Amino acid sequence: MNAKPAKSSKAPGSLANINHRATSTILGVIEPSPPSTGRPWVGGAVYAPRAARFDESARALSQEEMRRAAPSIFAARQHSSRSERFRVIPTIEVLRGLEREGFVAVGVKQSAPRDASKTDYTKHMIRLRRLDNARQYRVGDTVCEIILRNANDGTTAYELMAGLFRIRCLNSLVAQIATVESIKVRHSGDALEKVVDGTYRVLGQAEAILAAPQDWSRITLDDDAKAALAASAHVLRFGDADGRVVMQIRPAQLLTPRRADDLWTTLNVVQENVIRGGLSARTPASTDQHGRWRRGRLVTTRAVNNIDQDVRLKRALRVLGERMAGLLGRAA
Repeated sequence: MNAKPAKSSKAPGSLANINHRATSTILGVIEPSPPSTGRPWVGGAVYAPRAARFDESARALSQEEMRRAAPSIFAARQHSSRSERFRVIPTIEVLRGLEREGFVAVGVKQSAPRDASKTDYTKHMIRLRRLDNARQYRVGDTVCEIILRNANDGTTAYELMAGLFRIRCLNSLVAQIATVESIKVRHSGDALEKVVDGTYRVLGQAEAILAAPQDWSRITLDDDAKAALAASAHVLRFGDADGRVVMQIRPAQLLTPRRADDLWTTLNVVQENVIRGGLSARTPASTDQHGRWRRGRLVTTRAVNNIDQDVRLKRALRVLGERMAGLLGRAA
């Protein structure tokens, strides 16, 4: 799909209307600023672990829950410490647009400002994803989530990031493994227009990631295509700067077990073997300096535990999958 859908296709009330609604909001026409909570925000804000779980209890947070946990999400104007040049970016309007695109808030939190008057305007973070109650997640699975950060008291710019996260625990704990797309917009100038354009760009990349399992699973690979995929991954994992491989592990070992012949499954099998390690091979037999025969030693690949290498390999493998999908006439 296109990374940035045409604006003409936006339905009324979608992200394309944030600019107009935000302008009205600044004037206090649509929605007033949230009432003061009358207390400074307490540290350890709720991050809604129950709503963000990866089982049947996962659900979207209600506006009332979000208002209790992070009232600054609903700020409709800037904090009094900001000048007239400060451009308000109303987080709640962005959330409503993202919800219409299928992404809902499953976790929210906000910082604890030293100045109690900033409680309803300060930095907050929101975790969004599409809820698929029919899918059975397991620890180790990879999911695509969107993280939104914003504040209307001058403590941070507007940030939106779509990333790949590995599930560490079904109770909502994840670890980021790659950033798919991100934007950062300062609260000045044509901030709202940049927010709309950038948000659609991030959504476009997130949609591509979410569509890959379905699209790539329709692409059947013959033996030559699977061998080419494995050979490329073999060089990525074991090759030196010049692409030479001295490791005795064979490319065909990256394709074991042979679960299916489609691109998505094959790529995941290759990635699992590349990252988790555990593949074994024996070095060639040789003779020592005295002419005595020496049996080759058994070598086993180690798991990739270095975060930078893990991310680099996964990004490269995804690009490899995209190229193969394109060559076979069905790019994700």
